[in-house]
Amino acid sequence: MEYKEFIENKKHSIGNSGFECNYIPEIAFDFQQHIIERAVKKGRIAIYADTGLGKTLIQLSIAKNIIQHTNKKVLILTPLAVAFQFLLEAEKLGIDDIEYSKDGKHTKKIVLCNYERLHYFNSEDFVGVILDESSILKNFDGAIKQQVTTFVKKIPYRFLSTATPAPNDFIELGTSSEALGYMGYMDMLTKFFKNNQNSVDSTNRNIGEKFYLKPHAEKDFFAWVNQWSIMVKMPSDIGFSNERYSLPKLIVNKTVVANQSMIDVNGQIQMFTPIAKSMPEILNEQKQTVNQRCEKAIELANGKTSVYWVNRNEESSFIKKNDNEAVEIIGSQSMERKEEILLAFSKGEIKRIITKAKMTSFGLNWQHCNHSVFFPTWSYEQYYQSIRRFWRFGQKNDVTIDIVVSDGQTRVLESLQQKTQKAIELHENLTKNVNSSFINKVKEFNKEIIKPKFI
Repeated sequence: MEYKEFIENKKHSIGNSGFECNYIPEIAFDFQQHIIERAVKKGRIAIYADTGLGKTLIQLSIAKNIIQHTNKKVLILTPLAVAFQFLLEAEKLGIDDIEYSKDGKHTKKIVLCNYERLHYFNSEDFVGVILDESSILKNFDGAIKQQVTTFVKKIPYRFLSTATPAPNDFIELGTSSEALGYMGYMDMLTKFFKNNQNSVDSTNRNIGEKFYLKPHAEKDFFAWVNQWSIMVKMPSDIGFSNERYSLPKLIVNKTVVANQSMIDVNGQIQMFTPIAKSMPEILNEQKQTVNQRCEKAIELANGKTSVYWVNRNEESSFIKKNDNEAVEIIGSQSMERKEEILLAFSKGEIKRIITKAKMTSFGLNWQHCNHSVFFPTWSYEQYYQSIRRFWRFGQKNDVTIDIVVSDGQTRVLESLQQKTQKAIELHENLTKNVNSSFINKVKEFNKEIIKPKFI
């Protein structure tokens, strides 16, 4: 290796800022043990593990390692109503030094808190912080995101955890790197990406509207991401068996209802329903078809335990009025009321709920439910996270998703389908390349012994 190359490779190398693992629960699977050990030793890392792979167990184990090593406190930030799942998991693990705080007061070593309540807390009280479902941050307003960013940067041990690390493109990984205290977002763009806004790369390396990964930088980029993250969609991604992890069948149905209105967004009479293209046209189409779509949604959910994923307040109100077994979750409700409803649904005390994906699609485990009705948006991440509340490892039944659109909304659905395929390809590429060095080592270690022919 040339000296110049050696220096360049060392320039952005990332060492360990953690310590040797001192606690692994007996119930942890082998791949979970590997993640815990690597995370604790690294000290600051992003855990990109798909739903149902035991992120709650992993995060609690990391927290216990930190408090045993430092005798100081760890804060775990969670989406709304997810804290109780941590408490249940902690009970299974025999961890009792844990509490859920809604007002910033705490006496236990492991403290659970919602992102929305972070302003009650002081970063000086904690030596470690864990961001559960960290990708949810993009759904908050600027004030909350800034609070989280500022808070995290002051804490030595930092961990991010989510199932959707890069739902749109690789450049989203830059924000995770920066939050962990590694290479900044802009530095990452400069080093690994090229601005090429007006062209599409023929080799399909184009991963965003403005930037694509430099061909000569691909190997270095994936090696760099590997230094501060773990990518797992299946245990086999990091060299372990998938024997215990099989997903049930996912059934996605599309139902198209007719737009019976003859008036377009400009008030002009239409002879036929045009395909909505612009955002005003999409919004107008949604408004005109509220009743038809909601009536169909109620029909599809009738008699089932289900979730209505809506976009508009009018949709929520209509379904609430016409489905007496459904309970509505809306933005104007207090956090306490939202949590109350979500917990009741999780316990099976409510038959159906009406909610928006941007509010409640992250972190919750609803394996008791295997049906939902979805009014699509442009967001692939919201769609994916919504589905994975039900379609996850441990679900015993086939899962049915009924997508309801009007005939003028087909462009939204087509866009969502394209984003879904792109996200699958991106994540497969990311997982394959980031983990390649580790997997090769595992394969080498576990390779079949070739016996001499005379034996």
